[in-house]
Amino acid sequence: MKWLSHSTRFLFFTGKGGVGKTSISTAVAITLADAGKRVLLVSTDAASNLDEMLNVELSNHPVPVPGVNGLELINIDPDDAARAYRQRVIDQMGDVATQEEKNTVREQLSGACTTEIASFDEFSSLLADDNSRYDHIVFDTPPSGHTLHLLSLPKAWSGFLGSLVS
Repeated sequence: MKWLSHSTRFLFFTGKGGVGKTSISTAVAITLADAGKRVLLVSTDAASNLDEMLNVELSNHPVPVPGVNGLELINIDPDDAARAYRQRVIDQMGDVATQEEKNTVREQLSGACTTEIASFDEFSSLLADDNSRYDHIVFDTPPSGHTLHLLSLPKAWSGFLGSLVS
């Protein structure tokens, strides 16, 4: 794994289901952490088994991996991401909004589209975050079809939003 000595900050492991993405991404994350790097291992797979591999409870917030200094793990759970996204929107309404208005917005944000937006928001925030908390962010992605769908969302939303304006 000599290539890791000159690897990029973001490492993505993608492919069909069952090809070893989780095993390889975990091995890479541990190797980088063992080399003294600060690493965040990110699962974007709703069916992740990183918790079993690393004996860590999955969370939407980074948690340290026991026995591996410098390695933290985060799981982007779509349902948790959607709940947090809805709450952020409701909180921004402040005290000026009535409970009925907040309930209406909550209902409007209860669909699958909100879940996709929230998941992508979590995912993209890791890419846009330029702080130096981590030297490397390693992504263990879901099977190819799900990953391609996630990455195609901005284009789909742009087309949808563009059709609303015209």
